[in-house]
Parts: sequence; structure tokens; C-alpha cells
Amino acid sequence: MTELARPSGIVVADVPEPEPGDGVLIEVAAAGICFPDLLMSQGKYQVQPDPPFTLGLEAAGRVLRAPAGSTLQPGDRVAAFTFGAFGERLLVPEESTFLLPDELSDGQGAGLVLNYQTAYFGLRLRGGVEAGETVLVHGAAGGVGTAAVQVARGLGAHVIGVVSTAEKAEIAQRAGAHDVVLTENWSAEVRRSTGGRGVDVVYDPVGGERTSESLRVLAQQGRLIVIGFADGTIPSLALNRVLLRNVSVIGAAWGHYVNTRPEVFRSIGTALAHMAREGVVAPLIGQTYPMENVAEGLAALDDRRALGKLILQIGSG
Repeated sequence: MTELARPSGIVVADVPEPEPGDGVLIEVAAAGICFPDLLMSQGKYQVQPDPPFTLGLEAAGRVLRAPAGSTLQPGDRVAAFTFGAFGERLLVPEESTFLLPDELSDGQGAGLVLNYQTAYFGLRLRGGVEAGETVLVHGAAGGVGTAAVQVARGLGAHVIGVVSTAEKAEIAQRAGAHDVVLTENWSAEVRRSTGGRGVDVVYDPVGGERTSESLRVLAQQGRLIVIGFADGTIPSLALNRVLLRNVSVIGAAWGHYVNTRPEVFRSIGTALAHMAREGVVAPLIGQTYPMENVAEGLAALDDRRALGKLILQIGSG
């Protein structure tokens, strides 16, 4: 980024390679295109670097060099969480990487970072999801939602996806949702399908009116996991419902948490790799863009046209 702009203003340019130093040097094969990239390009993200800077937070590729005593070796395939992922080479701390299983492509590996780490953190570490519980996922056809669907299944939950169109319903089903309902009258349909009991957990990256209505579909001792506010509205909740229904509202801010506890990033990565080897976790790639079309990928996010995970192809891996 040479200046903060809409996606159409992003340019692709040569920059110096990373300076030699401590850390793992990675040859990047693919990078994930995520909502924080879009916000950062507009100066609206919680971290606001001064231009010029390189976008990207999610990368997958091969280790070129590892520091002495590292558990990684040259040639290892890894995913990484770092700024500047939209580049051909990255120098990152080892604790910001985890090994990728052979079952996943480089594009899927890049897609395994923010959305899947957040899903595991929110559902398991914060929400305490157990096998046999019912989990409802809002926005179940996007990159965030499909990740939550698969992680919830990996934890042994019954998964209900909420989507806005029949096309998106097919995506949620491909991701592994057991049941899918459309947003129109979604809460009534969920109560009907659960025999009036409701669900144990709601995974909510949408916000707005969806959050308030989610309290109504929680079973006793249910948990509403707040992931974000994709519709742009931060809701105000009726706490009397929280009290009378004996339910919990849980925040899950993964990024801030792992920045202060990097060991959690690697432990979640290990858990996700295990789910991938079992065939439960496999990021659904919506579209892959060449480097020169990165602005097009970010515009697809901005216009809410993205289905599944969007990937930027960087290397030939």
C-alpha cells in the first residue's frame, strides 16, 4: 500500500527482500485474503501502519531457512500469521508458524490461519463446545462461517448453518453443516427443528439484530460466542434475557489473545492439522487470484460477493 485507498487503488510493486535476522524465512506459495486486509487498506483496522506497507496476514509456503535449534527444517511446509503476507518471502518468528499436513494444498494452508484459528479458539477454548452439543453458525457460507462449521464438526457437534440464499446453502452443506436454514424466519425454523429446545452454542460473526435474536434460540445454559460485527452494527443486548434464561455471552478476540500468548497459536495449529488429517477440516476455496489481481479479491470481500475462502496465488508451490 502506497496510500490508504479503496481496493481499486492497491498497486503491486517490488520491495526489498527481508533483512537477514532471527526467525524463519519462508518462500510464500499462497496467502489468504481476509477482512482485516480490507480494513487495513482503508485505515480502519485496529492496527494502522503508515504507508507504504505490504498487506496480508495469512501465508503458506516452504521454509527456506530456520534458526539454530529450531524444530523446523528447510523444506517444511508451514502456515504463518504475520504482517506482509502478500509478499514472495517472509521472515517470521517461529512461534508464528505451524506445520501443514500433506492433506492440504498451499491455498488451503493459507486459509487455515485466521478463520480456523478463530473458530477453534471461539468454539473450544472460549465456548467449551463438547461432542453431542448443537452449534448454530451465522454466515455459514463465507470463509469465517465455513471454518466454524468444520471445526464444530471436528469437535463432535451437530451443526446448523444460517445463510441468506439457496446458493450459499449449498456452500454450507459442502462445508459439512448437518442442517441449513435461510435468514428469513431463521430463528423460528431453528426452534422448530430443535423441538423448541434451542441450541447450545451460537457462533456469531455478523452482529446487529442477528445477535439479539440469537439469545432467543439458546437452550438453557447456552453460550453466545461474539466473533465480530460483519454487518457494521454493534448490538445492545437485553441482559434480562441473559439472566432469566441462564445463558452466557462470550467474547472471542483471537488476534489479541495469541499476540500475547504465541504458544496458543501453535497449539491450535496442531489441533487443526489433526482435524485435517482426519478429513474434517479442509478449507473451501472460493476463488484464487493471481498477484496482479489482488485488488479484485479485496473488492469481492468489500462487496460481500465472496463464497468460501479467497486466496492469493504468490509462488508456484
